[in-house]
Amino acid sequence: MSKRIFLKSMATAVIALAAVSAFAQSGQDALERVKKAGVLKVGTETAFAPFDFIDKGEHVGFNVDMYKEIAKEMGVKLEWVLLPWEGVFPGLESGKFDIVAGPATVTKERMLRYRFTPPIADSTVALLKRKGDSSVMKASDVGGKAVGVGKASAQLTQIKAYSETLATKVDVREYPGNNEAYADLAAGRIAAVCNSLTNIAFVAQQRPDTFEVVLPPFGVKAYSAFVGRKDADYAKLMDAVQATMLKIKGDGRMAAMQKKWFGQAFDTPDMVITPNL
Repeated sequence: MSKRIFLKSMATAVIALAAVSAFAQSGQDALERVKKAGVLKVGTETAFAPFDFIDKGEHVGFNVDMYKEIAKEMGVKLEWVLLPWEGVFPGLESGKFDIVAGPATVTKERMLRYRFTPPIADSTVALLKRKGDSSVMKASDVGGKAVGVGKASAQLTQIKAYSETLATKVDVREYPGNNEAYADLAAGRIAAVCNSLTNIAFVAQQRPDTFEVVLPPFGVKAYSAFVGRKDADYAKLMDAVQATMLKIKGDGRMAAMQKKWFGQAFDTPDMVITPNL
């Protein structure tokens, strides 16, 4: 789904602190609250195929399958909280849900603020173009052209940095959702869309007569993971999610889901300790 900008407001911080205070007074940490309620609340958007999207009215994707397994292992039910991506992290901080599906690209900046789960996919950045567009044969060909990218995303930061290396700067256009960017690309209003390789490869597979991937990717090696809070109150919950995901990875279920949604299994580390971004 990603370097998404983490916009923080004073109002969000106040709400988050109030939520933490209320939880502390209850004498229960996040894991105990989840177990007592029997529900794990997961925040996400639904415009980031193949991770989270709506297909024929149904919420589907890799994240849906993965969290079903996580909830089953933890002995709780799932409750999805769906909202635009720019509202996901403020929602996490204000206590609207327990963890973020997303996923998000693991970066040094984000690790200072959030705790990541084991990675679930390779999120190296690449470009998607219209099928047969000979004006974009390699990444550097987008110099001077309009490129769509998700607002508040890791890809936004990378395409802006890449633009600075080109003789002619990229006309970077920010979109509230990926679907809008892909629609403009199909209509010829932009020359390419910048996103994670996993996402655009899926889109190209779904619409092979319309899109194709520009190879090789231009971004640095990166991984996507789910996101939770670093507060001490959430430590046991994140420990439990981490252990559960490593179990799912170890017995082959994660690889099977990756093959289902991405067409291949990824060689990912158990945890990202020092991100490249």
